[in-house]
Amino acid sequence: MFSEYAGIMGIIFISVILPILIVFHYITKWKQTKSLSTEDERMLEDLWENAQKMESRINTLETILDKTTADWRKHT
Repeated sequence: MFSEYAGIMGIIFISVILPILIVFHYITKWKQTKSLSTEDERMLEDLWENAQKMESRINTLETILDKTTADWRKHT
């Protein structure tokens, strides 16, 4: 009698509970890799600051060129 219930419980565990546990395991792994690490965030922040500095320099150069050479934009 006990062995029959153990067999039924084993089949239920393998066919129902084990797949759910596997799915939850991979969902947890997916959520962990979805977020950025602190090193990635720092690198993105540095890239953003560098992009802002480059944009400022380009605007300054365009202002200087506008004052010194009025039609420089026509040559590009």
